Parts: sequence; structure tokens; C-alpha cells
Amino acid sequence: MNNPNRDLLVIFNQELMTPKALEQEVSLLHQILQDAESVDNIAYAHEILDLNRFRHITAHHKVKHFFRMRHQLEKPFVFLNNKN
Repeated sequence: MNNPNRDLLVIFNQELMTPKALEQEVSLLHQILQDAESVDNIAYAHEILDLNRFRHITAHHKVKHFFRMRHQLEKPFVFLNNKN
């Protein structure tokens, strides 16, 4: 596996998969999750609602900037909203 620090629960039929096939499956799942969890993809899928300043931030580069400035997300009434 590429990243042994990730906890994944993979349910499979032992009769159908060899240990090598299971290792490949977990490796592919890790790769898919790594791509989905990148900062760029998270920034595209979320928006910031700042009720202190009455701002609605949807531009992905500004959302990424907000992620870098973690103290801004810890303020009260500043929300990370998923666009889905």
C-alpha cells in the first residue's frame, strides 16, 4: 500500500480475491481518495459563509486562502458550507 496510515474498511469475498488483488484494490482506493481529498478539489466543492462580515466566498482561490488562514475559520459564525 502507498500510505499505511490510512484506515480503510474493505469488505470482500475471500474466495474471489487473492491477497495481491486485495492489495491492488486498496492501493487504487487510496489513490482515488487522495485525489478527492486534495485542497483544490475541496476548495471547488465548498464555500465560506462569514456572517460577521456578511460575506459569501465561492471563488476557489479565496476558499484555499481561508484554509491556509486557519484562525479565520475558528471565529464564531464563520461556516464552511458544502455546495452539494
